[in-house]
Amino acid sequence: MGLRDALDEGRFAVTAEVGPLKGTDTAEAFEVADLLKGKVDAANVTDQQSAVMRLGSLATSSLLVGRGLDPVYQLTCRDRNRIALQSDLLSAHVLGIRNVLALTGDFPTFGDHPDAKAVYDLDSVQLAWAMRRMNEGYDISGHELEGKTDFFIGAVVTPYTDTEEAFELQCIKMEKKIEAGARFFQTQAVYDATVFERFMKRAGKLGVPVLAGIIPLRSDKMARYMNRNVAGVYVPDDVIAEMAGAEKKMSRGLEIAARLIKELRSMCQGVHIMAIGMEKKVPEILELAGLS
Repeated sequence: MGLRDALDEGRFAVTAEVGPLKGTDTAEAFEVADLLKGKVDAANVTDQQSAVMRLGSLATSSLLVGRGLDPVYQLTCRDRNRIALQSDLLSAHVLGIRNVLALTGDFPTFGDHPDAKAVYDLDSVQLAWAMRRMNEGYDISGHELEGKTDFFIGAVVTPYTDTEEAFELQCIKMEKKIEAGARFFQTQAVYDATVFERFMKRAGKLGVPVLAGIIPLRSDKMARYMNRNVAGVYVPDDVIAEMAGAEKKMSRGLEIAARLIKELRSMCQGVHIMAIGMEKKVPEILELAGLS
Protein backbone atom coordinates (compact mmCIF):
# COMPACT_ATOMS: atom_id res chain seq x y z
CA MET A 1 0.00 0.00 0.00
CA GLY A 2 1.19 3.49 -0.75
CA LEU A 3 0.28 6.80 -2.31
CA ARG A 4 -0.92 5.46 -5.66
CA ASP A 5 -3.09 2.86 -3.97
CA ALA A 6 -4.63 5.46 -1.65
CA LEU A 7 -5.55 7.79 -4.51
CA ASP A 8 -6.73 4.99 -6.81
CA GLU A 9 -9.03 3.72 -4.04
CA GLY A 10 -10.40 7.20 -3.35
CA ARG A 11 -9.00 7.40 0.19
CA PHE A 12 -7.94 10.77 1.60
CA ALA A 13 -4.18 10.59 1.12
CA VAL A 14 -1.58 11.97 3.50
CA THR A 15 2.03 12.64 2.64
CA ALA A 16 4.78 14.24 4.71
CA GLU A 17 8.48 14.93 4.19
CA VAL A 18 11.82 13.42 5.10
CA GLY A 19 14.64 15.89 4.57
CA PRO A 20 18.13 14.37 4.11
CA LEU A 21 20.81 15.92 6.29
CA LYS A 22 24.03 17.59 5.16
CA GLY A 23 26.30 14.60 5.72
CA THR A 24 26.26 10.82 5.92
CA ASP A 25 24.31 10.50 9.18
CA THR A 26 20.97 8.83 8.36
CA ALA A 27 19.83 8.27 11.95
CA GLU A 28 17.40 11.20 12.00
CA ALA A 29 15.91 10.28 8.62
CA PHE A 30 15.33 6.74 9.89
CA GLU A 31 13.79 8.06 13.12
CA VAL A 32 11.36 10.27 11.19
CA ALA A 33 10.58 7.43 8.77
CA ASP A 34 9.75 5.08 11.61
CA LEU A 35 7.48 7.70 13.20
CA LEU A 36 5.65 8.25 9.91
CA LYS A 37 5.32 4.60 8.91
CA GLY A 38 1.71 3.51 9.16
CA LYS A 39 0.54 7.11 9.63
CA VAL A 40 1.12 8.52 6.14
CA ASP A 41 0.71 7.03 2.69
CA ALA A 42 4.08 8.29 1.47
CA ALA A 43 6.95 10.59 2.40
CA ASN A 44 8.53 13.10 0.05
CA VAL A 45 12.31 13.07 0.01
CA THR A 46 13.54 16.56 -0.80
CA ASP A 47 16.20 17.05 -3.49
CA GLN A 48 18.82 19.58 -2.35
CA GLN A 49 16.02 21.73 -0.91
CA SER A 50 16.57 25.49 -1.25
CA ALA A 51 19.68 24.64 -3.31
CA VAL A 52 21.54 23.54 -0.18
CA MET A 53 23.82 20.53 -0.69
CA ARG A 54 22.69 17.47 1.25
CA LEU A 55 22.58 13.70 1.06
CA GLY A 56 20.87 12.76 -2.21
CA SER A 57 17.16 12.16 -2.56
CA LEU A 58 17.72 9.01 -4.63
CA ALA A 59 19.79 7.28 -1.95
CA THR A 60 17.45 8.41 0.82
CA SER A 61 14.35 7.29 -1.09
CA SER A 62 15.93 3.86 -1.53
CA LEU A 63 16.62 3.68 2.21
CA LEU A 64 12.95 4.50 2.90
CA VAL A 65 11.86 1.64 0.63
CA GLY A 66 13.99 -0.63 2.82
CA ARG A 67 12.24 0.75 5.93
CA GLY A 68 8.81 -0.05 4.47
CA LEU A 69 7.82 3.57 3.81
CA ASP A 70 6.62 4.56 0.32
CA PRO A 71 8.83 7.46 -0.87
CA VAL A 72 8.00 10.30 -3.21
CA TYR A 73 11.34 10.86 -4.91
CA GLN A 74 11.71 14.57 -5.59
CA LEU A 75 13.80 15.21 -8.69
CA THR A 76 14.92 18.70 -9.73
CA CYS A 77 16.15 19.84 -13.12
CA ARG A 78 18.59 22.34 -11.64
CA ASP A 79 21.55 19.97 -11.18
CA ARG A 80 21.29 17.44 -14.03
CA ASN A 81 21.09 17.36 -17.80
CA ARG A 82 18.63 15.10 -19.62
CA ILE A 83 21.07 12.18 -19.67
CA ALA A 84 21.60 12.27 -15.90
CA LEU A 85 17.89 12.80 -15.18
CA GLN A 86 16.87 9.76 -17.19
CA SER A 87 19.69 7.66 -15.77
CA ASP A 88 18.69 8.57 -12.21
CA LEU A 89 15.09 7.69 -13.04
CA LEU A 90 16.13 4.25 -14.30
CA SER A 91 18.16 3.80 -11.12
CA ALA A 92 15.17 4.84 -9.02
CA HIS A 93 12.94 2.30 -10.72
CA VAL A 94 15.28 -0.64 -10.16
CA LEU A 95 15.60 0.43 -6.51
CA GLY A 96 11.84 0.06 -6.07
CA ILE A 97 10.91 3.75 -6.19
CA ARG A 98 7.69 4.49 -8.05
CA ASN A 99 6.44 7.96 -7.01
CA VAL A 100 8.43 10.82 -8.54
CA LEU A 101 7.73 14.54 -8.13
CA ALA A 102 9.04 16.61 -11.04
CA LEU A 103 10.52 19.94 -9.95
CA THR A 104 12.42 22.68 -11.75
CA GLY A 105 14.44 23.56 -8.62
CA ASP A 106 15.51 26.75 -6.86
CA PHE A 107 18.35 28.79 -8.32
CA PRO A 108 21.78 27.98 -6.80
CA THR A 109 22.12 31.60 -5.65
CA PHE A 110 19.55 30.83 -2.93
CA GLY A 111 21.67 28.05 -1.44
CA ASP A 112 25.01 27.35 0.18
CA HIS A 113 26.93 27.03 -3.10
CA PRO A 114 25.91 30.29 -4.82
CA ASP A 115 28.66 29.97 -7.45
CA ALA A 116 27.37 26.60 -8.68
CA LYS A 117 26.32 26.43 -12.32
CA ALA A 118 22.64 25.67 -12.88
CA VAL A 119 21.76 23.17 -15.61
CA TYR A 120 18.01 23.43 -16.34
CA ASP A 121 18.39 21.33 -19.49
CA LEU A 122 14.74 20.37 -18.95
CA ASP A 123 11.98 22.04 -16.95
CA SER A 124 9.41 20.32 -14.74
CA VAL A 125 6.89 19.92 -17.58
CA GLN A 126 9.50 18.31 -19.82
CA LEU A 127 10.65 16.08 -16.96
CA ALA A 128 7.09 14.83 -16.45
CA TRP A 129 6.93 14.12 -20.18
CA ALA A 130 10.26 12.27 -20.02
CA MET A 131 8.84 10.02 -17.29
CA ARG A 132 5.72 9.37 -19.35
CA ARG A 133 7.89 8.33 -22.31
CA MET A 134 9.92 6.04 -20.06
CA ASN A 135 6.69 4.48 -18.80
CA GLU A 136 5.87 3.84 -22.46
CA GLY A 137 9.25 2.17 -22.92
CA TYR A 138 11.32 4.89 -24.60
CA ASP A 139 13.85 7.54 -23.69
CA ILE A 140 13.19 11.11 -24.79
CA SER A 141 15.29 10.65 -27.94
CA GLY A 142 12.97 7.84 -29.00
CA HIS A 143 15.29 4.92 -28.24
CA GLU A 144 13.56 1.84 -26.88
CA LEU A 145 14.36 0.89 -23.30
CA GLU A 146 15.27 -2.64 -22.27
CA GLY A 147 12.56 -2.70 -19.64
CA LYS A 148 10.15 0.20 -19.20
CA THR A 149 9.37 2.08 -16.02
CA ASP A 150 6.14 2.37 -14.02
CA PHE A 151 6.31 5.78 -12.39
CA PHE A 152 3.44 7.53 -10.63
CA ILE A 153 4.23 11.03 -11.85
CA GLY A 154 3.67 14.03 -9.62
CA ALA A 155 3.93 17.79 -10.07
CA VAL A 156 3.44 20.96 -8.05
CA VAL A 157 1.00 23.85 -8.32
CA THR A 158 0.45 27.11 -6.44
CA PRO A 159 -3.19 27.84 -5.43
CA TYR A 160 -2.55 31.39 -4.16
CA THR A 161 -1.63 34.15 -6.61
CA ASP A 162 -1.73 37.91 -6.21
CA THR A 163 -3.20 38.67 -9.65
CA GLU A 164 -5.83 37.13 -11.90
CA GLU A 165 -3.22 36.77 -14.64
CA ALA A 166 -0.95 34.76 -12.35
CA PHE A 167 -3.89 32.55 -11.36
CA GLU A 168 -4.62 31.79 -15.01
CA LEU A 169 -0.95 31.03 -15.60
CA GLN A 170 -0.92 28.51 -12.75
CA CYS A 171 -3.99 26.79 -14.18
CA ILE A 172 -2.47 26.69 -17.66
CA LYS A 173 0.79 25.24 -16.28
CA MET A 174 -1.21 22.64 -14.39
CA GLU A 175 -2.99 21.60 -17.58
CA LYS A 176 0.35 21.36 -19.41
CA LYS A 177 1.77 19.15 -16.67
CA ILE A 178 -1.25 16.84 -16.89
CA GLU A 179 -0.86 16.65 -20.66
CA ALA A 180 2.82 15.84 -20.15
CA GLY A 181 2.02 12.97 -17.79
CA ALA A 182 1.36 14.24 -14.25
CA ARG A 183 -1.06 12.03 -12.31
CA PHE A 184 -1.13 13.84 -8.97
CA PHE A 185 -0.33 17.31 -7.62
CA GLN A 186 1.03 18.63 -4.36
CA THR A 187 0.46 22.33 -3.72
CA GLN A 188 2.37 25.18 -2.16
CA ALA A 189 1.34 25.90 1.44
CA VAL A 190 -2.32 26.82 1.97
CA TYR A 191 -3.48 29.01 4.86
CA ASP A 192 -6.80 30.31 3.50
CA ALA A 193 -9.57 27.78 2.80
CA THR A 194 -11.54 30.31 0.73
CA VAL A 195 -8.61 30.88 -1.62
CA PHE A 196 -8.08 27.14 -1.94
CA GLU A 197 -11.76 26.52 -2.62
CA ARG A 198 -11.64 28.99 -5.53
CA PHE A 199 -8.59 27.22 -6.93
CA MET A 200 -10.19 23.78 -6.61
CA LYS A 201 -13.31 24.89 -8.49
CA ARG A 202 -11.00 25.21 -11.48
CA ALA A 203 -8.48 22.47 -10.73
CA GLY A 204 -11.09 19.92 -9.72
CA LYS A 205 -12.44 19.87 -13.26
CA LEU A 206 -9.13 18.49 -14.54
CA GLY A 207 -9.70 15.13 -12.88
CA VAL A 208 -6.25 14.73 -11.29
CA PRO A 209 -5.85 14.29 -7.50
CA VAL A 210 -4.66 17.35 -5.57
CA LEU A 211 -2.93 17.19 -2.18
CA ALA A 212 -3.10 20.52 -0.37
CA GLY A 213 0.17 21.74 1.11
CA ILE A 214 0.31 22.34 4.87
CA ILE A 215 3.26 24.06 6.57
CA PRO A 216 2.84 24.28 10.38
CA LEU A 217 3.76 27.70 11.74
CA ARG A 218 6.34 28.06 14.50
CA SER A 219 5.60 31.71 15.21
CA ASP A 220 4.04 34.88 13.85
CA LYS A 221 7.54 35.92 12.74
CA MET A 222 7.73 32.84 10.54
CA ALA A 223 4.37 33.74 8.98
CA ARG A 224 5.49 37.29 8.22
CA TYR A 225 8.76 36.02 6.78
CA MET A 226 6.96 33.68 4.38
CA ASN A 227 4.63 36.45 3.27
CA ARG A 228 7.64 38.58 2.39
CA ASN A 229 9.97 35.96 0.94
CA VAL A 230 8.21 32.79 -0.21
CA ALA A 231 6.52 33.02 -3.58
CA GLY A 232 2.99 31.66 -3.69
CA VAL A 233 2.46 31.71 0.08
CA TYR A 234 0.09 34.06 1.89
CA VAL A 235 -0.70 33.80 5.59
CA PRO A 236 -3.84 35.89 6.35
CA ASP A 237 -3.67 38.62 8.98
CA ASP A 238 -6.07 36.83 11.32
CA VAL A 239 -3.83 33.75 11.38
CA ILE A 240 -0.78 35.91 12.09
CA ALA A 241 -2.67 37.63 14.92
CA GLU A 242 -3.70 34.26 16.35
CA MET A 243 -0.07 33.12 16.34
CA ALA A 244 1.12 36.41 17.86
CA GLY A 245 -1.36 36.12 20.73
CA ALA A 246 -0.62 32.49 21.53
CA GLU A 247 1.35 31.71 24.66
CA LYS A 248 2.62 28.40 23.27
CA LYS A 249 3.24 29.35 19.66
CA MET A 250 4.42 26.00 18.33
CA SER A 251 1.41 24.21 19.83
CA ARG A 252 -0.91 26.80 18.31
CA GLY A 253 0.80 26.33 14.95
CA LEU A 254 0.07 22.60 15.09
CA GLU A 255 -3.55 23.33 15.99
CA ILE A 256 -3.91 25.73 13.05
CA ALA A 257 -2.42 23.12 10.71
CA ALA A 258 -4.91 20.52 11.95
CA ARG A 259 -7.79 22.98 11.60
CA LEU A 260 -6.79 23.71 8.02
CA ILE A 261 -6.70 20.02 7.20
CA LYS A 262 -10.27 19.67 8.51
CA GLU A 263 -11.40 22.68 6.45
CA LEU A 264 -9.72 21.48 3.25
CA ARG A 265 -10.60 17.81 3.51
CA SER A 266 -13.84 18.06 1.57
CA MET A 267 -12.22 20.08 -1.24
CA CYS A 268 -9.30 17.86 -2.29
CA GLN A 269 -7.96 14.32 -2.35
CA GLY A 270 -5.33 14.64 0.35
CA VAL A 271 -2.81 16.79 2.17
CA HIS A 272 0.95 17.13 1.98
CA ILE A 273 2.46 18.19 5.32
CA MET A 274 5.76 20.05 4.99
CA ALA A 275 6.81 20.26 8.62
CA ILE A 276 10.24 21.86 7.94
CA GLY A 277 12.19 20.87 11.04
CA MET A 278 9.10 19.62 12.90
CA GLU A 279 8.74 16.31 11.06
CA LYS A 280 8.40 14.46 14.35
CA LYS A 281 5.25 16.51 15.08
CA VAL A 282 3.39 15.16 12.04
CA PRO A 283 1.68 12.33 13.99
CA GLU A 284 0.41 14.93 16.49
CA ILE A 285 -0.99 17.08 13.67
CA LEU A 286 -2.76 14.06 12.19
CA GLU A 287 -4.24 13.15 15.57
CA LEU A 288 -5.51 16.72 16.06
CA ALA A 289 -7.00 16.62 12.56
CA GLY A 290 -8.75 13.32 13.20
CA LEU A 291 -6.58 11.42 10.72
CA SER A 292 -4.51 9.31 13.10
